[in-house]
Amino acid sequence: MRPGENQQTRNLAGRAWRVLALGSGALLAGYGVIAATAWARFGGAHTRRPESVDAMLDRFMPTYDVVERHEVEIDAPAAIVLAAAKTQKLNRLPLVRGIFAMRQLVMRGTERQDLPAELVPQVLALGWRVLDEVPDREVVIGSVTQPWLANVVFEGIAADAYAAFDTPGYVKIVWSLRADPIGPSRTRFSTETRAVATDAEASRRFRPYWALASPGIWLIRRLSLMPLKHRAEWRFRGRGSRTAAA
Repeated sequence: MRPGENQQTRNLAGRAWRVLALGSGALLAGYGVIAATAWARFGGAHTRRPESVDAMLDRFMPTYDVVERHEVEIDAPAAIVLAAAKTQKLNRLPLVRGIFAMRQLVMRGTERQDLPAELVPQVLALGWRVLDEVPDREVVIGSVTQPWLANVVFEGIAADAYAAFDTPGYVKIVWSLRADPIGPSRTRFSTETRAVATDAEASRRFRPYWALASPGIWLIRRLSLMPLKHRAEWRFRGRGSRTAAA
């Protein structure tokens, strides 16, 4: 290698390392902002837009320590959107797998290998329970747990007993998949997660865990939206093509 080429190679390597360092710094800064926001908002008042009010979730958890809500508009009917949401295979997304692997590494937990691939069957196999459902529109799923444990155990509670559950040392978590029609073939899809500790000790343990875990949870929710949008719209276009051909 000639001297000029050697210097050019070193320059390129130096630029690559600087870009990598800047990217890593930006990721760490973003993580810190989300974690700090989660810590600050824990247990506080949560404002809501009128369209985000959810009577089904309110039935099981009207007040909560934390809430995460994400939405996207999809060019497909609500029934197709909700069906696609319930059968998402989030573990196929490399970054989602990486987030779960990082939790296992940090918490020294183990991964179950015998779970269904689709979202709702998977969480039900883990112990969650469907609390309420409106066909083709919304499903609400809940459990009680101690999320700070290395290997988290989710305990399903009957719907009529869920709201009143107050055994000390637990966190109650409910989440929904919801499809609201906003046109003949257009839907606003949203997913919302709420959690509340059952006593002061559980709250003390849950708050730092939530601050550390919330960036990953936020990212998983955001990452799921675009694949869901593309999948539901692809299903709808395919169904339309078959109907036209018939």
